[in-house]
Amino acid sequence: QFALVESGGGLAQPGGSLRLSCATSGFTMNTYAMGWFRQAPGKEREGVSCISSRATTGYTDSVKARFIMSRDNDKSTVYLQMNSLKPEDTGVYTCAACSGCSGYVCYEPYWGQGTQVTVSA
Repeated sequence: QFALVESGGGLAQPGGSLRLSCATSGFTMNTYAMGWFRQAPGKEREGVSCISSRATTGYTDSVKARFIMSRDNDKSTVYLQMNSLKPEDTGVYTCAACSGCSGYVCYEPYWGQGTQVTVSA
């Protein structure tokens, strides 16, 4: 049974950093692409980043040069290092197992539950 559990969200000040983790179980993560999504209040969920099974990454323009996605297949965990945070980064961040990536786009996502990130002074 697929399971994805996010952690690491919380409150950060503008300009600060947070590191999100997504621990997976029930499937062989190293054969899957993985993605991060976010949903801001009152907005639709949007893709943030995607990492292929070979660790090639893609990012949406609004987070390029600030966010870094990585994977540790031995720990069946993916990460999202978020730096230089802005108030507009606020939202629920959800990881997903993907059938593949095209840039930052994650195909056929299987979702986790999400973790709240709030960026505010």
